[in-house]
Order: sequence, then structure tokens, then C-alpha cells
Amino acid sequence: MIVPLIVACALFMENLDGTVITTALPAMAESFGTSPIHLSLGITVYMFSLGIFIPISGWVADRFGARTVFRAAIGVFTLGSILCGLTNGIVELALARIVQGIGGAMMVPVGRLVLLRSVEKTDLVRAMAYLTVPALVGPVLGPPVGGFITTFLSWRWIFFLNVPIGLLGMVLVTFLLEDQRVDRRAPFDWLGFFLTGVALSAIMYDSDLVARPDASGWVLWGLLALGLAVGLWAVLYERRRAHPIVDLSLLRIPTFEACLWGGSIFRVAAGALPFLLPLLLQVGFGMSAFASGLLTCGSALGSFLMKLTTGPILRRFGFRRVLIGNTIISAGSLLVCAFFSVSTPVVLVFLLLLGGGFFRSLQYTCLNTLAYADIDSEKMSAATSFSSMMQQLSNGMGVAVGAILLHAMLAMRGASPAELGVGDVHRSFVAVTILCLLCLPFFLRLLPRAGAEVSGHRRALATGAELEPRPSAD
Repeated sequence: MIVPLIVACALFMENLDGTVITTALPAMAESFGTSPIHLSLGITVYMFSLGIFIPISGWVADRFGARTVFRAAIGVFTLGSILCGLTNGIVELALARIVQGIGGAMMVPVGRLVLLRSVEKTDLVRAMAYLTVPALVGPVLGPPVGGFITTFLSWRWIFFLNVPIGLLGMVLVTFLLEDQRVDRRAPFDWLGFFLTGVALSAIMYDSDLVARPDASGWVLWGLLALGLAVGLWAVLYERRRAHPIVDLSLLRIPTFEACLWGGSIFRVAAGALPFLLPLLLQVGFGMSAFASGLLTCGSALGSFLMKLTTGPILRRFGFRRVLIGNTIISAGSLLVCAFFSVSTPVVLVFLLLLGGGFFRSLQYTCLNTLAYADIDSEKMSAATSFSSMMQQLSNGMGVAVGAILLHAMLAMRGASPAELGVGDVHRSFVAVTILCLLCLPFFLRLLPRAGAEVSGHRRALATGAELEPRPSAD
């Protein structure tokens, strides 16, 4: 399991860094002699880099080799971290964050590709469990870790701490991973690269702006319209390409389609939790930001516990039943937040958050594994870049949905953001719960044997039920 651990460490570095910077912005702004609002440019350009370069990660991995690109991505991300720690102005920070974004955009999908090409299908569930933990733990630990480092050390160490991790990762990748290369030279789709980059960047940036109280409505609606219009153009164009940047033919595979659409809805709903829960704990419980951050670490602990039990659960019930049942349980874990109040014991809140983290992590592991269960090796790089693109988009939209729901609840009672109350957050959690349940139809369409070769589902293998049909190569 050395390969999953190497990839997981790289992904943890990227996921943690993406959230930890938000806590350090005030200290960075003071150091630069400017406003924290102006430093939000560092977050913006990072998102643009992700949006532009994630879609081409599969082509780059096929062209230059997955191990070579993964090692280079870690190196570029580490270099970007060093540059961020040395910056003394907004322009320098923006340029350094672009470098970081390029590395991060390649590191996540190509790292997953390295893993998929290095493990047998029978070990895929256990391997994917390692990759699920960084995605859940990074955003949860980011704010408290960033606050601790900024308070007791210096904001520059937020970036410098990536250096030893990155260097160690590059050494381990060099000596422990094989360079598996696809022997084909598909032409680069320049127009598809441009269209998907513009669409994804516009929507991701718009999702980030929604959560900011000072964002202009015209800018929000304009970016959304731009992203959707260019995205539609990209879809119509990519469907006619023989070698597209985003391979839409993958949607003909039932397991991949269910995980892409159903998983995106689930991630949007679950992605609202890190935005809504701190507000509830601070408004409803009167906790400090640091105390609420420590309490929400319960969900991160739950994701660690999941890693030990995913295999037996899937062998007993199979992907279809787990995804359906776990969606309902995960929705319930979101709904229970609507009943938290100042009188709720802190221990009970922690235990409920721990349970919710367990089941959300189980869901992510199932989605990330089943999505690739029926993908041929020649399509694997396209599948990882497509899936990573949608995951990045849906994760960002989770915060946007949480912010939109809060604004809607305030508008319904004619209140201003300054009058935000516990009831507004409670009702937003109810709406997020309903959204979470909307992914059920995609999982209900799966066959009972879906992914049985990967999960080892005993009943499906014993009955010899038909495998899901695979698409032709065209």
C-alpha cells in the first residue's frame, strides 16, 4: 500500500494548502501593508489555474508518462510554495499562486491515475480509502492549522512546511513508482482546452465570490452566464472531436455516469457543511472560531475510522446498496445539524459529527472507486481528468450553495446579513438535506452487480448476475 500512501500525502498537501491560506490572509495583508480583500487575488488566481489545467492533465500524463508528470507536479507545487513564502507583495503572491495552481491541477488527477494503474482491481477499494481521507481532512484542518501557524510562528511557514513533504514525495515517486506510459499520440485539442478552461474557471470563481458579502450581483450573474454559455459551447464542440480534452463518451458507462452525476450532487450538498457548520456553532453556541474549528475536527476523525471498515461493508452489501443506504444516512447526518442549539451537549455534537464524517467518507470512497471499475486502461487518463474536473467544480459549488441558501433564508424574512440567526442556518441545513437526497435516482439505476469485481460483493458474485454493458470503443 506504499503507492496509495505516496499519492495520499501529495493530495493532503494540496487540499490543506487550498484552505489554510484563508486564515492567514489578515496577517499576510498586514505584512504587505494592504487590505485582506485585495489579497483574495491569491485565492482567485489559484482557482483559475486549477480550472485551466485540470482538464488537460490526462493528455499530459499520456504524452509524458504518469510518473514523470506526477513527480514534476509535486516539484512545481513545492516551488510555488517556496515562492509564496518569499513574497512581499500582491503581484508576487499572485504569480506564485499561479505556479502552485499549475502543480496542484496536475498533482491530483495524475496522482489518482498513477494509483489506478499501479493496483489490482481487488485492492482498489482499500487504495481509494487512503485517497479519500486527504480530501476530507484537508479542508477541516486547514483553518485551525493556519490559525495556529499564523499566531505562534509566521504566515510564511504555511507555505514552507510544504517543502520537506514535497521533496520527500519526489524522492519516493522516483524510486518506488513505475512510469506507466500509454503508447499513443493523440493531437492536443487547443480549442477544447480554451473552452473548458474558461468555463470551469468562471464557474469556480463565481462559486467563491458568492460566499463573499461584498460581491456584486452583476458580477456573480455575469460570471455564471459566461461559464454556462462557454460550457455549453465546449460540450457541443467536444462531442464532435475524435480526441477531445473532455471525453464525453465516458458517460455511456453506467457506473461512471452514476458516480459523476450522483457524486457531484452529493459533493455539492456535503460541501455546504464546512461553510454552514462554523456559522451555526459560532452564532448558535457562541463559540470562538478556533473552538468551533476544533469541534468540527470530529468529522475528520470519522473519515479515519472509515478506512478500516470500507472493505468488509462493500463485500457484504455491494456498491449499489451501500450508495443508496449511505446517501440516506449521510442526508440524516446533515439534517441533524438543523436541530443543534445552545443547549445541545458538546459531546453529543462531536459524536454526531464524527458519525457524519464516517458515512460521508464511506460515500466518497465508494464513488471514487466505482467510477473507475469499468474503465478500460486506455480510457483511464481521460476518466481521471474528467472526474477530477467535476469534483473540483462540485466541491467549490458546495460553499456557494450554502451561501445562496443563507441569503435566501434572510430574504424570506426581510433581514440583512447582519441579522443572521440560528433559524436561518437551521433551514439551510434542511434544504441541503433535500439536495443530498436528489442523488438517489442515479444510484437506484445501478445493477446489483455493479463493481462486484472490485468490491468482492459475495452475493452478486455467487448469483452470477449480468455485468453492466460496456460501451464500444468508438
